[in-house]
Amino acid sequence: MNPQFNKGVIEMCVLALVSQKDFYGYELVETISKRIEISEGTIYPILRRLTQENYFETYLKESTEGPPRKYYRMTSRGREQTELLLKDWKKFTSDVEFILYGEKK
Repeated sequence: MNPQFNKGVIEMCVLALVSQKDFYGYELVETISKRIEISEGTIYPILRRLTQENYFETYLKESTEGPPRKYYRMTSRGREQTELLLKDWKKFTSDVEFILYGEKK
């Protein structure tokens, strides 16, 4: 898949997942990589940028498996952005499917 296209889709997946519940970075990698091939090197820059854009806030939570984990929580601004992106995505995929397959019967 085209890397630029993939990057945008991964960002949308990260936003959608964190809008459902708080995640730590590696947990996002594991969740997304069950369906889409990605690496940690893809996710962490996205998380940093989305946090800088105030779509996420972070907090530390103790872990029984090592040092505390940094969790990402959706902000109200992030929720608004996610809703817009998902609306745009639905329209885009509907339009692409129409172009590829024609009018649905």
